[in-house]
Amino acid sequence: MNKDQLLDIDDISTAMLMRLPRYYNYLKEKNEEKMEVISSTKMAEDLKLNPILVRKDLALVSSTAGKPRVGFVLDELIDDFETFLGYNNVDDAILVGVGRLGTTLLSYDGFKDYGLNIVAAFDEREDVIHQKVNDKMVFPIEKLSNLVKRLNIHLGIITVPKQCAQDVCDLMIQSGIKAIWNFAPIHLVVPDHIVVKDENMAASLAVLSRKLAKMIK
Repeated sequence: MNKDQLLDIDDISTAMLMRLPRYYNYLKEKNEEKMEVISSTKMAEDLKLNPILVRKDLALVSSTAGKPRVGFVLDELIDDFETFLGYNNVDDAILVGVGRLGTTLLSYDGFKDYGLNIVAAFDEREDVIHQKVNDKMVFPIEKLSNLVKRLNIHLGIITVPKQCAQDVCDLMIQSGIKAIWNFAPIHLVVPDHIVVKDENMAASLAVLSRKLAKMIK
């Protein structure tokens, strides 16, 4: 597959980006079922999506067109998704904040299936420092800058309380982190060249609650 033939990931819509992992998970399931060929029509039907939308999405992700009345070779289409999404290029990351949420993320082995490898964690609490969570060592926060620079890590995950999040964010950026996955319920102030993805669970719950309230009126 020639990646130069694909649309740059910065040029696609957020809505499409949200659909791509759904396609990918579906394709992996079909692969486990020993399916060898899949059509866009079948995908659209199973995923309850518009067939035209699915065909457009696949055309952007895959450099090979599906054969009429046959479809895409499943292994090749999965490879195209992994290349486009970067799942076959594991990105090392560090995590700061080994509380309940941080421990849960460290314990989840499934991240590697999506190209994420958390190599180490950091905290300032004596009861967790120098302990291991899922074979990941927890270091004192003072060691963060040295490790990030030495291992050339560019992705940081923040799972600290909101009152600490901005300080942790600043430390990450000073150390060379370029992208931050933020689980703290706070808006982080960062330079323009830093990428931040917020996971605000309280906001998500509020949206779900409002939609549910409208449904059951």
